[in-house]
Amino acid sequence: MFDFKKINIEADRPYWVAFNTFQGIGPIRFLVILKAFGSAEAAWKGSRQGWKSLNLGDSLEERFFRYRQDFYPLVYFEKLISGGLEKKEEKWGFNNQEQKENFFWVERQGRYLLSNPGPIWPLTLMDEDYPFLLKDIDSSPFVLYVKSDLSKAALKKFFSFPSLAVVGTRKMTGYGRQATAQLVRDLAQAGLVIVSGMARGVDSAAHQAALEAGGRTVAVLGCGADIIYPPENKKLYQLILRKGVVISEFPPGMPPLPGNFPSRNRIIAGMSFGVLVSEGARKSGSLITASLAAEFGREVFAVPGPINFGLSAGPMFLIKNGAKLVSEAEDILEELDRGRLTTSAIVPKGVAEKVNLSGEEKLVVDSLQNENLTVDEIIEKTEIVIDKLNSLLTVLEIKGIIENLGGGRWGRR
Repeated sequence: MFDFKKINIEADRPYWVAFNTFQGIGPIRFLVILKAFGSAEAAWKGSRQGWKSLNLGDSLEERFFRYRQDFYPLVYFEKLISGGLEKKEEKWGFNNQEQKENFFWVERQGRYLLSNPGPIWPLTLMDEDYPFLLKDIDSSPFVLYVKSDLSKAALKKFFSFPSLAVVGTRKMTGYGRQATAQLVRDLAQAGLVIVSGMARGVDSAAHQAALEAGGRTVAVLGCGADIIYPPENKKLYQLILRKGVVISEFPPGMPPLPGNFPSRNRIIAGMSFGVLVSEGARKSGSLITASLAAEFGREVFAVPGPINFGLSAGPMFLIKNGAKLVSEAEDILEELDRGRLTTSAIVPKGVAEKVNLSGEEKLVVDSLQNENLTVDEIIEKTEIVIDKLNSLLTVLEIKGIIENLGGGRWGRR
């Protein structure tokens, strides 16, 4: 059984980043590779025979071996953290010609701005300051690129504060702007970090209100953390850098491709205790984020509006389907337990009771409730087959719920 604690993440971090820049290896596949080779560095330098044994497909293997020939992880990493990357220095391992054409079409349109060079820190799943709740979802990003002007000490504890996602339409009305600003100001002053996507409309209003209230905010981008999108948000982007954090799972230089935004939405929902939809149409993208929140076992909140107004249809639909109606900040603070939310760190003891587990994950955790067990003993108690169990143990260890005690034994943290 692979022990993740044996990885020296400081030495391995450049190779986690290198894999993240390669198109075609996502979070689940990366963990399979990591487990097979023992470290990202060993995997990056692995032989063709070793890769062949993973059965990832000849096409992906060939693209990877071509890609790594002229990609230098240590050089790239040093430029990344020192602010020395330049737009044209990036190299992309595209899945297909269509993806490549989409990339360069967006570039030619000039639909975004490149921010001034600056250091970007790659946070990994192995880091203690990785957003705690984000570890609880399937396909947690194995690298998050963090850009901010805050001190290292401030950044280290930034993601330990409780966070609420605020999302909604890009075509915001005066009512939507007022409702968003009023609620976010009160929530930010109560100690919540406001998470949104820096899109036009509600997203921008939420970030702005949090900053004006002297609170904390996180912008989760559907492009590289060095990309300002939409371009008119340049001033807001700079304000967020000074007082908050910009994050992305996409490498620097990645433009805002349409396919990036569903992934961005899962991070917004995944790192938050709940999602508030303040205004949006029935088919608004914000409802997708709310749906993801519900899937992750998070709270969903919605602001009611005029019944004959199209942009009230989204929140009203959510309320009809179980979302909590919100007319003041206290409605959210009550639901999320205000006493817990004002603490300075959310890494509770007995974490398994506070996270969303699948049925099989819960079986494994329950089997370890009162004793440490070997893999065979867990199989006997849960009747889960060995291959599936190994995968579950890996995921639960990454989530910080169980630990490998050595000698083939597992226990609760």
